[in-house]
Amino acid sequence: MKKTISYLSLILIASCSSQKENDIKTLLKQEAELKKQLAEIESKIQSLKKDSIQPLLVSVEKLSADYFNSFLTFQGKIDADDNIAVSSEMPGTVTKIYVNVGDNVKAGQVLAETDARTIMQSIQALQSNLDFVNELYEKQKKLWEQKIGTEVQYLQVKSQKENLEKTLASLQEQLRMTKIISPIDGTIDAIDIKVGQLVAPGMPAIRVINFNKLKAKADVPENYISQIHPNDKVKIILPDNNDSINSRITYVSRTINPYTRTFNVEVYIGNNSKLHPNQVAILEINNYTSTKPVISIPINFIQTDLDGSKFVYIVENNKVKKVKISVGKLSKDKAEILSGLNENDLLIKTTTNLQEGSPVLIENNSVL
Repeated sequence: MKKTISYLSLILIASCSSQKENDIKTLLKQEAELKKQLAEIESKIQSLKKDSIQPLLVSVEKLSADYFNSFLTFQGKIDADDNIAVSSEMPGTVTKIYVNVGDNVKAGQVLAETDARTIMQSIQALQSNLDFVNELYEKQKKLWEQKIGTEVQYLQVKSQKENLEKTLASLQEQLRMTKIISPIDGTIDAIDIKVGQLVAPGMPAIRVINFNKLKAKADVPENYISQIHPNDKVKIILPDNNDSINSRITYVSRTINPYTRTFNVEVYIGNNSKLHPNQVAILEINNYTSTKPVISIPINFIQTDLDGSKFVYIVENNKVKKVKISVGKLSKDKAEILSGLNENDLLIKTTTNLQEGSPVLIENNSVL
């Protein structure tokens, strides 16, 4: 009887264990079904949320290709090729000034004079003595040609004559040096002396400028010497005149200033009545032009990814699209785009609140 009870107990235990396993499998199956239903519900919720997102209003720029130019900008000044401060060659007191500011003068024209009375008196006295010695020389010469008198007498008179002529020439040169003479054709720009004023060599007296030979010049750091060449295009910006001049580089110095580590660049302008020597001039030198039309965009629209790559956002199918780009030369606020963008792409002109795939609405006043 005891054995029968044991067998029955074992059968009941086995039956309960099997039922329990079936219950667990059923529960697991139900759990998987519920998870699947939950995933489907969440997917529908996300879809509904996405459909309910309001389009972002954006301004865009329709891209087009053109030749890209980059520029180097340096501050310089206007200068005159002939800009001379004429001074007296001898110390003395100014007695006459023959010109006024603004007068046009010729090379060799006397501009002013200093006191030359002492020199004139010496010349007059020497001239009288020279006239007498010349007569004596002519007579002595005729006598010597007729073999009358001695050679010593003839040579003495000749030597005396030549010495007086040299002295007279020296005095006449001193007389010339009392005159302040313009060495160039030009215009009187400044008169820094007055009648009665004592002047000395090297002291600025009268400034003469040839305005027909104006130029713009700038000192450029030596690290740009390989990028600037004669005949390069240049734009001379004159901020004081609110004006500009398009020209080409005339001269590039091959010598580096050892103190400033700069080299000189000049642009010939010629005559321009609006310009003034030492006036500020900004030189924009065209140092690069693309060989073919390319896309260029404002630098501030370009963003940098975590891996260092550059990208922008464009509109495609009324949605935001992130596009990786390759950037070439930079100039002012523009960047040359080597790859990634094409003509007619719609560049989004903002860098905030953008997410790839988000719907957008283009502003009516966008440039298209």
